Amino acid sequence: MDRLRVLAARRALREILLVAVLFLAYKLGRLLVEGHVSEAFTNARTVWDFERLIHLPSEAALQAAVLHHTWLVRAANCFYAYVHFPATAATLIWLYLRRPTIYLWFRRSLASLTALALVTHALFPLAPGRMVAATGLIDTGKLYGPSVYGSPTTDTLSNQYAAMPSLHVGWALAVAIALIASSRSRWRWLWLAHPITTLLVVVVTGNHYWLDAIAAVTLLGLVLAVVTPLSRPAAAEPAAPPVLAPAPTVPAPALPAEAVPASVLTAHRLLQPYAPLAVLVPGAPLTALVTYPPVAGELPPEAAVCVPKQRVDGDALTRPPVSARHGPGAPRSRRAPHR
Repeated sequence: MDRLRVLAARRALREILLVAVLFLAYKLGRLLVEGHVSEAFTNARTVWDFERLIHLPSEAALQAAVLHHTWLVRAANCFYAYVHFPATAATLIWLYLRRPTIYLWFRRSLASLTALALVTHALFPLAPGRMVAATGLIDTGKLYGPSVYGSPTTDTLSNQYAAMPSLHVGWALAVAIALIASSRSRWRWLWLAHPITTLLVVVVTGNHYWLDAIAAVTLLGLVLAVVTPLSRPAAAEPAAPPVLAPAPTVPAPALPAEAVPASVLTAHRLLQPYAPLAVLVPGAPLTALVTYPPVAGELPPEAAVCVPKQRVDGDALTRPPVSARHGPGAPRSRRAPHR
């Protein structure tokens, strides 16, 4: 039992270290791709114009509707600041303890999605709407609190020009999918409220555009198409064929010289030319009959298995074969006379 606990503790520690390394790689990756300020603002204007071109709802209109309720704005800021990472970490822990197979899939999916997001951040830096005056969006975190970002010129812990795609939305949707796959309850679909709420929060707070969320969902779809769904039960290995114990043998008693039936001698004489083929025929009695000549007073060991246990006693072994007892036209009697 102690050994099992040690192995479980080591496995848990390994998973914690692995997740911590992935998180640090994500943070460092965001910092490595920052510095494209002018390009980030140019891309922001492009995204904003494209959204108007395809008639997506205005982020500014949604934010303006929420600004009339201060408590709702602060609740959105708190959700953005304090729910994203804790919810993801809690899901990882719960899946590790209760659904280890889905945990592996979830961890790999998060790692793959984050890696694709870092590549997108490097190729397409994007300033959030709260930084672009043309959008009409304000920084709700700075004005109402709490805020997770400082000034872009002094903030060394995050890259604020990495709005595309929104990992808040991508991770939240991955969390919902994992939890839905882990349950059979009719209420499991309520987990979709988490990514929907996250989407509204990131837009209301001015941290992301609609297209950021669309890009995150698209990347997650690609990840789900590639990452193997480990929730399916693995194919069971073929079971080894059962090992059958040899049948117990009953030693045959010594036979008198006159007890070897004539039919046995005839069968042996006819089958003797085919003795090399006897090994291909299953059954030790037939092999013994072909290979060993019948000797009065003993039977080969291989032929012992053909002697039924209940017929060892008595004179049953000394009876002539049926063909010898009942010839054509001969009257059938209960017992043929001895020779």
